[in-house]
Amino acid sequence: MKVIRIAAALLIGADGRTLLVRKRGTQAFMQPGGKIDAGETAPVALARELHEELGLRIEPDQAAFLGEFSAMAANEPGFEVNCQLYRLDVDQDVVPAAEIEEVVWIDAGSVDHLHLAPLTQDSILPLYRTLQIA
Repeated sequence: MKVIRIAAALLIGADGRTLLVRKRGTQAFMQPGGKIDAGETAPVALARELHEELGLRIEPDQAAFLGEFSAMAANEPGFEVNCQLYRLDVDQDVVPAAEIEEVVWIDAGSVDHLHLAPLTQDSILPLYRTLQIA
C-alpha cells in the first residue's frame, strides 16, 4: 500500500466549531492541511498549507500535536494517508483558496448530510467530540 504523509489541523473557531474543507472536483469533506514535503516538519507543512488554502497565518509552534492517524485516502484510490494531527484554535476568518472549493464549520452534532473522508469520519471527528465534552 502506498502511503501519503500529511499534516492536518483540527481547526477550532472561537465558537467551538471545527472547520472542514472540500477540494475542487471532489466530494469528501476533510480537515485542512496537506502533504508534508521532503525536509519539512509536519508543523511547518501545516502552516504552509493553511496559508495557501485558507489565508491563515500561524506559527508552527502554535500547533498542538494530537496524534497520528491512518485511513484510506479519500481522493487517491489505492493510497493510505498517514496524518499528523494538530489542534489549532483560531479566531481569524478563513478564505477558500488554491484547490479548496468549499469550507464548512461544524459542531459535534450530526454531520450525516456531509460526505466525509474516512480519516475525518472514523478518527478525527470522534476525537473532536471528546474534546467538546472535556
